Amino acid sequence: MTALNPEASSAVGAYRALLPASLRRTIARRVPTGLRAFVKRLLRRIQLGMGLSRALRAVRARRRWPHLFAQGERLAALVDRGSQIALVRPTASPLGLREANLELVVSALEAAGVDHFAVRGTSEFRTCLAVSATDRARVGEAVAAAGRSTPLYVARCEGPDAHGRAALGGSRRGRATVAEASAVRVGMVWRDPGGSLSLGLEYGCDIEFWRPEDDRLVAPRPNRTTEYVAADAPHVLVPVSRLTGFAALHTRRTRAVRTIVPCSVPLPEDVRFPVDVVYTWVDGNDPAWQERRSRYGDGGYHAESANAARYISRDELRYSLRALEQHAPWVRRIYLVTDRQRPHWLDPRHPRIRVVDHTEIFDDADALPTYNSHAIESRLHHIDGLSEQFLYFNDDMFLGRPVTPQDFFLSNGMTRVFLSPSQVPQWELSLGDRPVDAAGKNNRRILEASFGSTIVQKMRHAPYPLRRSVLFEIEREFAEQHRATMLSRFRSATDISIPSSLYHYYAYFTGRAVPSDIEFAYLDLARPEIERRLGILLARRDRQAFCINDTVSDGRDTDRQSRMLSRFLQAYYPIPSPFELKEPQER
Repeated sequence: MTALNPEASSAVGAYRALLPASLRRTIARRVPTGLRAFVKRLLRRIQLGMGLSRALRAVRARRRWPHLFAQGERLAALVDRGSQIALVRPTASPLGLREANLELVVSALEAAGVDHFAVRGTSEFRTCLAVSATDRARVGEAVAAAGRSTPLYVARCEGPDAHGRAALGGSRRGRATVAEASAVRVGMVWRDPGGSLSLGLEYGCDIEFWRPEDDRLVAPRPNRTTEYVAADAPHVLVPVSRLTGFAALHTRRTRAVRTIVPCSVPLPEDVRFPVDVVYTWVDGNDPAWQERRSRYGDGGYHAESANAARYISRDELRYSLRALEQHAPWVRRIYLVTDRQRPHWLDPRHPRIRVVDHTEIFDDADALPTYNSHAIESRLHHIDGLSEQFLYFNDDMFLGRPVTPQDFFLSNGMTRVFLSPSQVPQWELSLGDRPVDAAGKNNRRILEASFGSTIVQKMRHAPYPLRRSVLFEIEREFAEQHRATMLSRFRSATDISIPSSLYHYYAYFTGRAVPSDIEFAYLDLARPEIERRLGILLARRDRQAFCINDTVSDGRDTDRQSRMLSRFLQAYYPIPSPFELKEPQER
């Protein structure tokens, strides 16, 4: 999907960058959809066919780093329209690249005898090293030397962002960048073997040239802790995870870095508590599960509640877990809540993931079996061992780029609320209401009675930040409605929706949640423009989270939708997670 994705062409990217959104919407209304799609595909094929400059770069790269191309480009490849050389890594990840760049730059500086210390920069996804401006020439030589054995890129930094096109570290332009800039970004480019994922200087290592003034070193740009430091300030060794919220806290030890005391201490905004993740999952294709469900009739008071689309498994969970591992390595443990099922590809022995059966969290046997997501969600806080702060995912939710715990929680434990522009309908409850609207109205009624405030907005269908203690409190405060929802075998007009709505308003009214925002996209598989929107999402990779939902399906397009979604997810998340068996079991 990546190679022929019409939304990924440079011409389309320039079109979006140069034309304001209002003008693009006007053009979209006046130019037929089919014609627009044809032009985009044509531009993409023309771009792929212009291979002369790419071929020349490949020749130069082979001459410069012959050891990287000795295996038919399995160790390195050209990316970014052939302008950069990427190292091919079967386990490429943002965290892995950031750590590799830090190791490479620290080793280069140490080999050159350049004194340095780590700084808490403004980005969680890059590292930052400070050196004295008097060592600028030696830094330039160190970067050039490191670039002789591996393609290493350098870009000028003014403020937090890199400016201009990156240059190879040992090139004339690369040397000039190090010689002139107050800060430079240094790093490699990684690519997965299939070519759909490229990671670059956004995970690089910044080198700042601190200016000597009297007996101090003065920072060239703002950071999170100090404007200057004594020239002879003592250095301390700390894990690099102390300097960032984007770290694999629970899976492996991170390297130690040399820093100064102001950068080594915890800051008020640092999230220092563990965060777990809970998924609910069902495989509606499982004959045993289908037989169990058929004993209770069609189920549900509404067509949307009983629709087969609610139970179709398109392997979304596999890719949602890949996204979690790539973009949230700070997660401690993962709990997968199911009804006597387990994905055939899931490794049950992995220590960070546990399958939780419904029988473990329901204390009333009369409630089981249940086919009501509202009922299942009402019991998530009963998972044994679950952390106080946790994230709840449906399997159709995905992290689209790296995130930190601070994107979901405040350091004092409060949860963030992601309000949706969609509204809870204002008319009274009726049997014609969709389940999501009926539950929203029921939530509104009990919140009005408790707090005298009328809720209007729904929540975004993004990962939900939750606290166990607040969920237990809700279970006590609204015991009657809570128990009725738990005992409702299928979605009912009397349900309340707890982790997807009620919790967030209740926590806000009681001072334990704050309204926030998240860069989010909601995509409906049934919409006619879905393939174009998936292509845009894949080309940009700019959303922190997105949801790909299918609430109503007549079955006619299921196979086509499944193939389209599979191509997209494999292109977006090509790196298997450690939770997958190397040889999946037969279904």
